[in-house]
Amino acid sequence: MSRPPRALVTGVSGQDGSYLAERLLADGVEVHALSPADDAPVAGVRTHAGDVADVGATRALLLEVAPDEVYNLAAVSSVARSWDEPDLTARVNGLAAAGLLESAWQVQEREGRPVRFVQASSAEIFGLPDRSPQDEDTPVRPVNPYGAAKAYAHLVVDVYRHRGLHASSLVLYNHESPRRPEHFVTRKITTGAAAIASGRASRLTLGNLAAVRDWGWAPDFVDAMVRAARAETARDYVVATGESHSVEEFVAAAFRCVGIADWASYVDVDPALLRPVDAAALVGDPTRIRADLGWRPTVAFDEVVRLMVEADLARVRG
Repeated sequence: MSRPPRALVTGVSGQDGSYLAERLLADGVEVHALSPADDAPVAGVRTHAGDVADVGATRALLLEVAPDEVYNLAAVSSVARSWDEPDLTARVNGLAAAGLLESAWQVQEREGRPVRFVQASSAEIFGLPDRSPQDEDTPVRPVNPYGAAKAYAHLVVDVYRHRGLHASSLVLYNHESPRRPEHFVTRKITTGAAAIASGRASRLTLGNLAAVRDWGWAPDFVDAMVRAARAETARDYVVATGESHSVEEFVAAAFRCVGIADWASYVDVDPALLRPVDAAALVGDPTRIRADLGWRPTVAFDEVVRLMVEADLARVRG
């Protein structure tokens, strides 16, 4: 009797990893995860404690599990943190991806069957783009350590694709949900609005309100990952909504959800929260993934904000 399809996921305890694990389990996939020992277990997932940056141990795990699909979501996920720890960011976001690709290729060679690999890349690889919206042909020119490490991993995916591995790099634009950690600006905004509306706080302090991003819904982006893994041909894809909004617009939308029109009366801008170099306006062109894989975002910007605010209101009010 043949075994069910098997996947290995890194970064399973994060926002995307948790949604991805749920999706794969619902599809009947046996899900294995490489996760730090102190991470909380994910229901239904076979967790293997380890460090994605430990290439030798990770390779041994992949050869043992022999997955059909590998999803690399593990990362130092904060651009701000990457400025504080650029060396760690390079190892986790860049070198570890190269190690995983080589390990997946070795499994494929040993097993004599295809292994599908998906790399979670980032719009930060474009940094200062020469066009808007950005597509798969936009030059890679990152402006921060996070983007630089992701750019290395993105390029190595293409190297292994030419070597014969079904490897796709998904250039993910900003995508949010109530599972987004609170140190990200979107959750900081939605938790702040909920706390102010509930009388638990009086002020919200933010950095650059003028930053412009393309915000989508995290489960939609996970769907794109699965589609890419199971596509007939491996390609790189920009995953985005194609719409841009500023941080200020996100703030205004969040406060509207709690019935506050005069949001500016509650928000302070702290220059200390500004990044040394911030990426330009980032908005993606999802034409290729729409044409190749039939992918489309299902949740609009205002609805993303509303879902996050309502979840934080429920949490604040207990």
